[in-house]
Amino acid sequence: AEMKHLTLLALALTLIATICLGAKSPYQAVLTHSRIRGRPHGPNVCAMHNIQGTDKKYFTNCKQWYQRKICGKPAVISYECCPGYEKMPGEKGCPAALPLVDIYNTLGVAGASTTQMYTDRANLKEEIDGPGSVTFFAPSNTAWSALPHEILDALVSNVNIELLNALHYHMVDRRLTSEDLKHGSSFTSMYQDFDVHIHHYPNGIVTVNCARLIKTDQHATNGIVHVVDRVITAISNNVHSFIDTDDDLETLRTALAAAGMTTMLESEGQYTLFAPTNEAFEKIPPDTLNRILGDPVALRDLLNYHILKHMQCAESIVTGMPMETMQGTVLEVGCDGDHMTLNGKAIITKTDQLGTNGVIHYINELLIPDSAKTLLELMEGSTVTKAQQMFVDTGLGPLLSGSEALTLLAPQDDAFKGSMTMDGEMKKLMNNHLLKTQLSSKSLYHGQELDTLGGLKLRVFVYRNNLCIENACIAAHDKMGRFASMLTVDKVLTPPTGTIMDVLKADDRFSLLTGALQTAGMTELMNQQKLLTVFAPTNDAFNTIPRPELNRLLQNSQGLSRLLRFHMGDGMLVSGGVTSHTRMQPLLGERLEMGMRNYTVYVNRVPVVEADLMATNGVVHAVNDDITNLRSISPHQYIMTSLTSRLAERK
Repeated sequence: AEMKHLTLLALALTLIATICLGAKSPYQAVLTHSRIRGRPHGPNVCAMHNIQGTDKKYFTNCKQWYQRKICGKPAVISYECCPGYEKMPGEKGCPAALPLVDIYNTLGVAGASTTQMYTDRANLKEEIDGPGSVTFFAPSNTAWSALPHEILDALVSNVNIELLNALHYHMVDRRLTSEDLKHGSSFTSMYQDFDVHIHHYPNGIVTVNCARLIKTDQHATNGIVHVVDRVITAISNNVHSFIDTDDDLETLRTALAAAGMTTMLESEGQYTLFAPTNEAFEKIPPDTLNRILGDPVALRDLLNYHILKHMQCAESIVTGMPMETMQGTVLEVGCDGDHMTLNGKAIITKTDQLGTNGVIHYINELLIPDSAKTLLELMEGSTVTKAQQMFVDTGLGPLLSGSEALTLLAPQDDAFKGSMTMDGEMKKLMNNHLLKTQLSSKSLYHGQELDTLGGLKLRVFVYRNNLCIENACIAAHDKMGRFASMLTVDKVLTPPTGTIMDVLKADDRFSLLTGALQTAGMTELMNQQKLLTVFAPTNDAFNTIPRPELNRLLQNSQGLSRLLRFHMGDGMLVSGGVTSHTRMQPLLGERLEMGMRNYTVYVNRVPVVEADLMATNGVVHAVNDDITNLRSISPHQYIMTSLTSRLAERK
């Protein structure tokens, strides 16, 4: 029985997927999905998403069925008759097809009674209740009541001209079903041959002049009715003409002319322009604004960042979506309740101002792309504010605000531990976070050397899970500025100052290890050019061995050599290259097993107490315990204590 239930469930899911993917149009896909979800409630029942507290309803989408949210607001599921069907007393679902009547009467059946009333007033009834084939995009009752009073008064006070013209603009002299309403198509209306503009979005939403079709495919004997959520008006001007006549967009108009982009917005297309108002420009610091306005490349990038390559009406948005701009990067276009949002901000003050070649949405905040910013501007408002302050305190602010081609390695805020003293060494360190050329992380390769302003050469290490420059690994996407780049890294750089032996000698914690290396005759190995990773036992690690055994061990060069080589991996592995399970070949023995837990590196289950002590010929990781106690250093699986006793016996 359970197997049968699972089989039926699998078939149902396959049916849903097949229908959703194979439907003729996006609208038909969501309609079909809504039918399937409504089927348990009877024939021809459709499931609808209804935003709580509003009368807004949407057919359910395959992907959004389980989210129960539209524009971030809770949505409840209601069940209604699918288009073209009605209930019958005493019967389940909506078994009866609606009787076909003419368009005039279909307006009443579809709930567009106000439009029906206005057709009477405008003496339009004879055109829509007789022979012919007409598509009527009929405003809902709510759409008429939402019109400003002065506009509605102007229409109803001149029914034979103004109202008649307005209604004719909602009509096309042919039958157009939802299948005919292709994305980007236009159809000649019955008002002076002005076009109506259709957009049919992948989420199933269909718009005419950015008005959403809320009841689609209401068939009639002489045509078809689509109920829309607003009254639409004729469009005669292109997007640039719209900008040219609005004083609130004066600064934008000047900027477009300076960038040579006027012609583009006058040409044919399907643009979406997020138009910054004069107020939006005024919010930008004058120095920044003047710099961008005076730089044609930065200005074009800034303006193109406000333009989408396709037309996106406000009503088509039900959730956040990344959309590509003319500048090449993306904006997150979304919604929060009734408000359209950009990059999560409710900065859109006016929507759906239509032109013949696109739509304009007004915004009160200027969007500055990374490609128009200086290094200092790239750092503002990000996760590297501490680094920003450090660079400014170092006196590097003017350089980071200039036009020199650089790459900044910017440590995240949590990379700075404790207080930082701004002395000569710190200034030198910050200079070594600046590379002499503009790079992206995609151009880096293993073994590459990068020149810093401080005069050092930094090494690049490419791992399966990370890309690191010395001890610091890339922690976020690159920010490519106007002249320079910012690579966010997870640590403050600690460039090497000497060989592995130099590193160990300079740290009192490794005094016993340093002596042991000298006794074992391994000093030359620690100074050679071959890259090594050393898991360096501190004095505390050595002191875990009973004193007599430790003394015998420290006096035996052969035993020390075997033991210490097991602590050395062949190659360079910084902590950022360690995954949850990483293996490394030691100089002696089978393998070193490493892992990363809670930001701590473990080697053979022993925690590394300090990682990434960088050297010119490798890296040192400090351990406070014996790492040989869980992994072999020979076929006989020596552990440290047994090794010392065997060595003592040989002596």
